[in-house]
Amino acid sequence: RTFSHRHRDEIPVSQATPRILAFGDNVVDCYRDRQRMFPGGNCVNHAVFARRFGAETAYAGAVADDAAGRAIRDALVAEGVETSLLRFLPGQTAYCVIATEGGERAFLGANLGVSVIAPSPADLAWMKTADAVHTGRSSHVDAWLAHFASLTRVSYDFATIRDEGRIAAIAPHCFLAGFSGGGLSRGEAQALAETALRHGARWAVITRGGDGALLAGGGRLHEAPAVLVRPVDTLGAGDTFIARTLVGLLGNE
Repeated sequence: RTFSHRHRDEIPVSQATPRILAFGDNVVDCYRDRQRMFPGGNCVNHAVFARRFGAETAYAGAVADDAAGRAIRDALVAEGVETSLLRFLPGQTAYCVIATEGGERAFLGANLGVSVIAPSPADLAWMKTADAVHTGRSSHVDAWLAHFASLTRVSYDFATIRDEGRIAAIAPHCFLAGFSGGGLSRGEAQALAETALRHGARWAVITRGGDGALLAGGGRLHEAPAVLVRPVDTLGAGDTFIARTLVGLLGNE
């Protein structure tokens, strides 16, 4: 298949299992109170959960050959995520120091390590065969998004970005724009989604914590209530939600 001259909406989705490449950030989350570390990062989480939701996934990123980097690799392999694009570079694997307070995460410090990279020819070749690539603000590849979008659909996690200028620069490349909207009213969340759509995103999903989530696109607005739970740790919840949304959208293309 050759996608380089097609608009992202014209790129066909695989008739069987969607193929998704997660490109960019990774981290080990180091819990100070528990003295334990866990593999994570937006793109690592997305690759794992999209795989659990039925997609074929690969992860492209960089770690160091240290205990943290090996833990990330081993976790991806155990989850069935393709790791042929995982690079081992000299230096230190990215880490984040975290505490939990009432089930909510609190970030105490971080180091990006070797995690910020540009795509290699092999990454771009895999991307060209994919139904979508997922990345986000933490991956620091905004300059590459136009090229990514020429190859496949782009899913982008804006996290808490609200600046319309930044949204306007990124949204034209997005099949799915994801936002963390905890604390936003329904009207504010809907306005944020409409901003992303107005600037070119095909779909926009806004998570609102205990107030549920909304998905906008195709002239429609879908809303889902939150399910009442006793949270243990909210870290990675938004990544999981975006992964499930992307897999579902690709399955209905």
